[in-house]
Amino acid sequence: MSNKLDLFTKDQLREEALPFDIGSTVKVHVKIKEGSRERIQVFEGTVIAKKHGGVSETVTVRRVAYGVGVEKTFPIHSPNIAKVEVVRNGNVRRAKLYYLRDRVGKAAKVKEKI
Repeated sequence: MSNKLDLFTKDQLREEALPFDIGSTVKVHVKIKEGSRERIQVFEGTVIAKKHGGVSETVTVRRVAYGVGVEKTFPIHSPNIAKVEVVRNGNVRRAKLYYLRDRVGKAAKVKEKI
């Protein structure tokens, strides 16, 4: 059963590997359809979680906009994700950075990987 499922979802996977890890600051380019028009919206933030694997792999990106924390979860292998750019790589020791939700200002910063 697992082999059939792998064969079915194989063509939906992206060829390139994810160029980022937890703690990295990324720009996610998302295709948005409005009526008959299509545009690309960029969401920049820190990767605080990666979940699942295979075709259902998701990434949670967090940013603070106008003093309010905003988190979006993106399915990596979705055709609506145009591309993911790495702005900088972070150096963290945790797999999930949910503790950043409680921090503000400089305390919410992630150290940069040298």
